[in-house]
Amino acid sequence: MHDTASMVAWSESPFIGVSFGYRIGALGFLPSSLSKKEDVLNLGLRDQVHLLEWVQENIAKFGGDPGNVTLFGLSAGAHSIGHHLLNYKENAPSLFHRVIMESGSPTSRAVRPYNAKIHEQQFQDFIHEVGCPAGLPEDEIFPFLRTLPSSTVTKAQTAVFDKYNPSLRWAFQPVIDDDIIYRKPLDAWNSKLWNKVPIMTGFTTNEGSMYVDKKMSDPSQFRQFWNNLLPELSFSDLDTIDRLYPDPSVDPASPYIEDREGHGLGSQYKRIEAAYAHYAYVAPVRQTAEFASSQGMPVYLYHWALPRTVVNRANHGDNMYYESYNKGITGISESQKELSGTLHAYLTSFITQGSPNAIKGRYSQRPEWQAFEHNDRSVMTFGEGNNELIGGSTAPAANFVKDEWAREQTEFWWSKVPISQLA
Repeated sequence: MHDTASMVAWSESPFIGVSFGYRIGALGFLPSSLSKKEDVLNLGLRDQVHLLEWVQENIAKFGGDPGNVTLFGLSAGAHSIGHHLLNYKENAPSLFHRVIMESGSPTSRAVRPYNAKIHEQQFQDFIHEVGCPAGLPEDEIFPFLRTLPSSTVTKAQTAVFDKYNPSLRWAFQPVIDDDIIYRKPLDAWNSKLWNKVPIMTGFTTNEGSMYVDKKMSDPSQFRQFWNNLLPELSFSDLDTIDRLYPDPSVDPASPYIEDREGHGLGSQYKRIEAAYAHYAYVAPVRQTAEFASSQGMPVYLYHWALPRTVVNRANHGDNMYYESYNKGITGISESQKELSGTLHAYLTSFITQGSPNAIKGRYSQRPEWQAFEHNDRSVMTFGEGNNELIGGSTAPAANFVKDEWAREQTEFWWSKVPISQLA
């Protein structure tokens, strides 16, 4: 999906791109008390650490610099990077020197203890789905699991994953393991003990569009969604959510009135999509910017706003297609080429030099991207007002502006992070 080869090839300053696979699903994240005894917690994160250690030991042989390593990840990759960022070990050697976290952060998902009630239940559901014999002695369960074909594991993990939708209850997620994640992410930020490196991070306008029910039409469904996702929300909290996201069925001034005809969209879709985007992605990303910048690290915050399709608009991960400056994007139009080239220039400059402004190159006239500051919150927007792909007009590729979009909504969700972490 990510055209890393194109991104490397077009960079004004050379760098080596290293991609790899790590274990996901039940193979990478199967938490339980038994998993702890078997020493198999957070195997996916351990795989990532091994890769970083490999880079330190070997990248010089390929012409790379082990003292100039940038971690780069989107969504779950960004969540993972967040956990490595917060995994502070005194006097431990540095495995990376800056990070790019796209649409993700260590507080984007619930991070519970490995033996939380929900994880123990998901573990039991999983071993039932794979056909683990009832009454099998505890010390024989993992040996049994290791005999299974991958197709059985995949089918079972899909069933369990689907059972625990939506995202706060997703199975097969990183957990507090007393090792890589040895404390809650909020506790880690507040401790001020984390791997302090420069950060580039950001979000898209419509992060929620691929995750929520596009046919939602009843206002009661909207409220029930949040009650299911966060049962600890009070009635007052739910009323606040209703105020922050005015119901289009009763408020003619609501910004969430659905006006896209012919796509089968429910009257509550625009509303739930916005609220989920703010909760699951925008608020956590801004949280990273606030914590890191207030503790002395440069943070470069972005907002990807280009709508690629009528229904999903500026969808989760859309910027991925533009940052690599590949011909599938640059060949669309001059406007799309400029947007892609501008984003690519910022990212590759940050990757190689630690600043998005250091290397001017082909897009030397791009706006200066200043570091985020708590007392002067600003953000680089990409594609704002450019509706070319959905039948509208073009607009400048990038603008550096005050970060005020959906501010009240995301500050509310930020205040609810602690209840997201309850075991």
